[in-house]
Amino acid sequence: MAYETIKYEISQQILTVTLNRPERLNACTVTMERELIDAFDRADKDDDVRAIIITGEGRAFCAGADLGADSFDTEAKRGPVKRLPDGTVDYGDPKVSESGGHLTLRIFRCLKPVIAAVNGPAVGMGVTMQLAMDIRIASEAARFGFVFSQRGIVPEEASSWFLPRIVGIAQALEWCYTGRVFPALEALAGRLVSKVVPPDQLLPIARTLAREIAEKAAPVSIALIRQMMWRMLGAEDPMEAHKIDSRGLYTRGRSADAKEGVMAFLEKRPAVFTDKVSTNMPDYFPWWTEREYK
Repeated sequence: MAYETIKYEISQQILTVTLNRPERLNACTVTMERELIDAFDRADKDDDVRAIIITGEGRAFCAGADLGADSFDTEAKRGPVKRLPDGTVDYGDPKVSESGGHLTLRIFRCLKPVIAAVNGPAVGMGVTMQLAMDIRIASEAARFGFVFSQRGIVPEEASSWFLPRIVGIAQALEWCYTGRVFPALEALAGRLVSKVVPPDQLLPIARTLAREIAEKAAPVSIALIRQMMWRMLGAEDPMEAHKIDSRGLYTRGRSADAKEGVMAFLEKRPAVFTDKVSTNMPDYFPWWTEREYK
C-alpha cells in the first residue's frame, strides 16, 4: 500500500511512522486512519520491526479530525443508518461504528511496543489515538486537549476506557469536562506522558528507548507482555492474571529464548533471541478469544 498521509520508515529494527499532513497540522482523515491501520498490520507481520515510534511532521503531532461542517454527522458522511421496525436507530449498523475507534482498537491489538513522540499540539483524536500506545514522550512544545465537550460531542476512539485507566477518573473527567488545551508539563503531572524533553531531544530519546527494547528484549516475550498488561486492566480478579502468567511461564520457559536468556546472563554477554512473533507465539495465544480459559 502506497501511503499519502504518513511516512513509514524502518531503521535499526525500529519503525517510525510519521503523520505527514503538516500543512493541515497533521489533522486526521479517513485516509490517514486506513493508512495507520495498514501500517500496524504490516508491522505486526514484520519480524524486523521490534519497536514502533509514532510522531508528527512539522510543528504539530495531530490537530485532531480534519473538520468540516458535517464532520460529526454520521449520516451526512455515510448515508442513512438502518432503522428498527419501530423507527428507532439500529445501533448495530456498521455505519454507526465510529471510525477512529477502529484505529485505537488496532493499536491495542498490536504485538510490538508503541512509543508516541509528541512533537507539538495533539488535540481531539490527536490525543485519543495515543491512549492505546504504551509510552508517551512529549516535547516542551506539545499541547494536549480533550476538546470534545467544546465541540458538542463526546470523547471517541475508546478513550472513555483508556483515559481513566492511564490518569485516573478525576483527572480524566477534569480534562474532558473542561475541554481545555493544556501544556506538556500538566500532561506530565497528570501522568498522561512519562517525560517532557526539549524539542531537539524528542526523537533521539524516543529512539534510545526503542533501541533498548529492540536490542535487549525477546520479541515474543514483548508481544505477550504487552497484551497481558493491557488486557489485565479489565480483569475482575488477580486469578485471571495468574492463569495467563502460568500459561506464559510454561510455554516460554521451554523455549529457545528462555535457554538463551539464562545462558547469556551466566556468560555475561548480550542475548541473541531467535524466536519470532510471526512463527513462535504460544498455542494459547490469543487467549481472550476463548469463552473460558482455565
